[in-house]
Amino acid sequence: MAYGIALRVWGRYACFTRPEMKVERVSYDMMTPSAARGILEAIYWKPAIKWIIDRIHVLNPIRFTNIRRNELGGKIPVGTVRQAMKDLSTPVEIFIEDNRQQRAALVLEDVDYVIEAHFEMTEKAGSLDPTDSKPEKHYEIFQRRAEQGQFFHQPYFGTREFPANFYWIERDAIPAAIDETRYLGYMLHDIDFSKDMEPRFFRAQLKNGIVEVRAFEEAKA
Repeated sequence: MAYGIALRVWGRYACFTRPEMKVERVSYDMMTPSAARGILEAIYWKPAIKWIIDRIHVLNPIRFTNIRRNELGGKIPVGTVRQAMKDLSTPVEIFIEDNRQQRAALVLEDVDYVIEAHFEMTEKAGSLDPTDSKPEKHYEIFQRRAEQGQFFHQPYFGTREFPANFYWIERDAIPAAIDETRYLGYMLHDIDFSKDMEPRFFRAQLKNGIVEVRAFEEAKA
């Protein structure tokens, strides 16, 4: 049995970066399923369950704005990390003062969504704790955490500098979405971690302010 939930999330800015943009960040027109999953996992994640996004409701008009952001110009070399793992003494560090770059970003402004999702049990359910095999337990814990504003780490909209507010909402009390219907093009669905982190995409269609998310197995690499 799949347990369904609805969560309202909102914030001042969001940036769901389009992968085809290499240097300057440009956001998709709305939240991606992978970003929605990330928010749910920030609130409650267990190896025993897997979150699946069903649909995303867009409550505020889609608006973009330009900002400038400080970003790192590089990353720690893989060789440095490997050496540190071997000798346990090589410093693994990067100084932002030496690698800071200012870049433009086209981000979303005043975002407000409702995430409808459900979770399914994984093969790890009950392997360490027998009670982890009970789906009603996970449903109740998520509901309690969402209602009380608890999380493992701060949920965010695409990047950590854009925090997401959230609260539990009953599925029969979801506010009306925007009255807009249009084709959004190919959108990132999620990452296939079983295939060397292969990205999967789907054709997103905004219909009366709602995007129905296709099954991950139907998404294309």
